[in-house]
Amino acid sequence: MSKAGKQERTATRMFNISSIRAMEGEGNERKFVLSFSSEEPYERFWGTEILDHGEGAVDLTRLNEMGVLLFNHKHDKVVGKINRAWIENQKGNAEVEFDLDEDSEVIYQKVKNGTLKGVSVGYQTEVWEEVMANKVSTDGRFKGPCDIARKWMPYEISVVSIPADITVGVGREMEKQEVPLSCFERQLQINQNKLL
Repeated sequence: MSKAGKQERTATRMFNISSIRAMEGEGNERKFVLSFSSEEPYERFWGTEILDHGEGAVDLTRLNEMGVLLFNHKHDKVVGKINRAWIENQKGNAEVEFDLDEDSEVIYQKVKNGTLKGVSVGYQTEVWEEVMANKVSTDGRFKGPCDIARKWMPYEISVVSIPADITVGVGREMEKQEVPLSCFERQLQINQNKLL
């Protein structure tokens, strides 16, 4: 994919939240703290993607002002709200709270019991840095080949069935799972194959 093709791209990325923890204290029964993103390199069909978590890279405005917690990225499956989101130790973190309706209760119980341990983030990237093979990024932190999302905005967090990024939370020994391609990505891949 060309650099221009990556501009203003909307995507999702899954992470493992085996370190999700319930908040303690009265009134916090349905609240959890979790990690939703990291700088772990992630293989896309067009190459390696890294989400920068440095100062000013992540715009958390939308999550903090109107963020919702979804189930499996389904926009009609809102199961809670995001009370606050922040960046700490090169990871995106959030305090989430499950709603009281019947559908949300099912997901809440599965998270509480440890059945569902995955999280994914939906985000839009505005600025990319392309790092060629054997070159180093402008800040010296990443080695190419890779594409670094230098300015990006998460717009939802989802509890998901299948996590991918094993560095968020514990459980680093887990194998990465194959993430299904979106319809847009599949079409691009088909078009690229036709050119070969």
